[in-house]
Amino acid sequence: MAQLFKSYKGHLTTRNDFFFSITQSIVSQQVSVAAASSIFLKFKKKCKGKINPKIVSKISLTSLRRCGLSRQKARGIKSLAKKILNKSFNPKLIKDMTDEEAIIYLSNLRQIARWTSQMLLLFVFNRQNIWPELDIGLLKGISIAYKKKYPVSKKFVEKLRKKFSPYASIACWFLWRKVDSEIIQY
Repeated sequence: MAQLFKSYKGHLTTRNDFFFSITQSIVSQQVSVAAASSIFLKFKKKCKGKINPKIVSKISLTSLRRCGLSRQKARGIKSLAKKILNKSFNPKLIKDMTDEEAIIYLSNLRQIARWTSQMLLLFVFNRQNIWPELDIGLLKGISIAYKKKYPVSKKFVEKLRKKFSPYASIACWFLWRKVDSEIIQY
């Protein structure tokens, strides 16, 4: 890890914009970085550069689908906008939750599961001890940095999580950089 710290400069940053980040996370699920970027640019253009619940609530599912979003992703984004507007979901509550409580709270949203919840805790809330154990980038980074066969065993991944706790987020960020030197941000 010391070698990684020397090799890569920077740190985790946040946009401080929950809705922007969560929509970007939904768009990015299970597609290539290039595809996600293309779809998100179209989505951003459809929102006239202002990605917020009020604007998204006014865009039809058909229009969202034309941006390249799957039906499920479009519904997930619309559902989130509605829940924030009607106050049945409040992202401000997350700051007082434990990491696991926050993951469960976020995972109750449509299109949001553990991985996306972890990305949000890392990149929006800057939680210091997030270790997305199923993240392909993290697993590849561990494989490269520790010269282990990919996929890395769950046992080894858990051993590293314990080793880096309570600063697993920082270790994760540097291990991602081993795979892709471009700074990651949601």
